[in-house]
Amino acid sequence: MKIKDYNFAGKKAIVRVDFNVPLKEGKITDDTRIRGAVPTLKLILDEGGALIIMSHMGKPKGKVKPELSLGQIKDAVAVALGVPEVKFAPDCAKAQEAAAALKPGEVLLLENLRYYPEEEGKPVGIDKEDPAYEEAKKAMKASQKEFAKTLASYADCYVMDAFGTAHRKHASTAVIADYFDADNKMLGLLMEKEVAAVDAVLGNIKRPFVAIMGGSKVSSKIGIIENLLGKADKLILCGGMTYTFAKAHGGEIGQSIVEMDKLDVALNVEKLAAEKGVELVMAPDAVCCDNLDFATMTIKPNSKIEVYPSNAIPAGMEGLDAGPEAQKKFAEAIKGAKTILWNGPAGVFECDEFTAGSKAIGDAIAAATAEGAFSLIGGGDSVACCTKFGLTDKVSYISTGGGALLEAIEGKVLPGVAAIQGE
Repeated sequence: MKIKDYNFAGKKAIVRVDFNVPLKEGKITDDTRIRGAVPTLKLILDEGGALIIMSHMGKPKGKVKPELSLGQIKDAVAVALGVPEVKFAPDCAKAQEAAAALKPGEVLLLENLRYYPEEEGKPVGIDKEDPAYEEAKKAMKASQKEFAKTLASYADCYVMDAFGTAHRKHASTAVIADYFDADNKMLGLLMEKEVAAVDAVLGNIKRPFVAIMGGSKVSSKIGIIENLLGKADKLILCGGMTYTFAKAHGGEIGQSIVEMDKLDVALNVEKLAAEKGVELVMAPDAVCCDNLDFATMTIKPNSKIEVYPSNAIPAGMEGLDAGPEAQKKFAEAIKGAKTILWNGPAGVFECDEFTAGSKAIGDAIAAATAEGAFSLIGGGDSVACCTKFGLTDKVSYISTGGGALLEAIEGKVLPGVAAIQGE
């Protein structure tokens, strides 16, 4: 069922959103996730439906932690939705009366789902090595179904609009869907956009397709890299993983970050790229420093900043950004692309002296997008780069779901999507 085809008049809709927003002294410091859910929530209200909103916040691990209560954000949600009041259920599993009393146009926010271990479906207080763990896990899966059934009992239909948690088979993101038939469960508007964006990049590719993978470790991105090698025309690998590749060929990398146990993985990526005819683009040079304080992201006094070849960095120096030649090479590789995926920065962009590599990538993506490319930006650091460089309005789509996006790019089926689409 498509959300725009559903008649919400007189119906109660339970909507899984991602309201895991950052708080400081009980005040929201970034309301992006709330704003992202507003179109779906307003659609339901505008059509005469009643709204039951559920989300997690933080990692309370099955315990009640007042500092992670969603009660802190109910007034902000009311303002975002333009309603006089958002009612609050202080126990998400005991909200039957509050849900039953809800009238069209009214909103009920449930307390943090993760106050119950059943939400994640993992046994708490028992070690995985304990012989009794498997029994505890089985018992938890049974009670997870009951928990999901309780949540489902509040409403006539279920809407999944939390892409950031779609890669988890939790009670509220996937199991609950079992208690609604196909005509009464659907993806929200935000989820539809996320799924369409991933499909535009991986399913409906306009060529040439350039993928940019950054970050410090090749090991954390290997599944994605391997999947992309079957799809991309060019693959730019940048960031800290550069030095693992340089080391794999016997290069000197000074103090740069490296995964010594993944040198064979790096060589295998190169071999696979050659076999599949994918152009692998890597940084020939690096901006290096001998004294960056990572805690404060500042350079200590009397430090040196110098450019060296990526495979000839002297002892004591650390590669922290793509060098001037690399910046030109990356921009050239992105030019003329019709589909672009960017995940992971080219350097320690949090420190202003090491932003040039990531900015060169961002500017090249913006230029290609202006010429008609579809560009998808995902992962917290890449999104932060776009914000820092003022590029958020110059790319096609910025994904809200880090882990979920990465698993989708890796070719994995997302439980939160499959539960609705019946895959």
